[in-house]
Amino acid sequence: MSMYKNIKQTFKSEYKGRSEAYKERLAAWGNDPAIRRVEKPTNIARARELGYKAKQGVIIARVKVKKGNRKRPTVGGGRKPSKTGRFFSRAKSMQSIAEERASKKFSNCEVLNSYFVGETGTTKFYEIILLDKSSPSIKSDAAYRGIISKGGRAERGLTSSGKKYRGLE
Repeated sequence: MSMYKNIKQTFKSEYKGRSEAYKERLAAWGNDPAIRRVEKPTNIARARELGYKAKQGVIIARVKVKKGNRKRPTVGGGRKPSKTGRFFSRAKSMQSIAEERASKKFSNCEVLNSYFVGETGTTKFYEIILLDKSSPSIKSDAAYRGIISKGGRAERGLTSSGKKYRGLE
């Protein structure tokens, strides 16, 4: 079994078995801010599959998103039966929402891709791979040059999770 296959297998077994290390990691992440830059990817095998390279200008951010339906404020101005709904399901996936939030926080970066890393009862955690637009090493890399040339990939739904909710994949 190759090294990356072994890493993927370990990550899956940790998630399914809810190992102590996994639980401790989730508890620590719960106390972190909603969007946090991390040193290196938690799941290196998945990050490499999605285009991550350990080089200057490639950034990883962990984002936490609350689970559940969106709660709309109560209706004002009289009782309108058509407006009585309070909980609406999201049109976008939580992963796309996480990508957009990371893109907004790191305005000098462009979203490459993202992947799921864990969930608790109330939150889901995603790691977002970001590319620094002004980094010379990113500008010179042929694989990344086309991605940073146009802005707003996450907002326009051009990442893999964005294409899924738009019905293109």
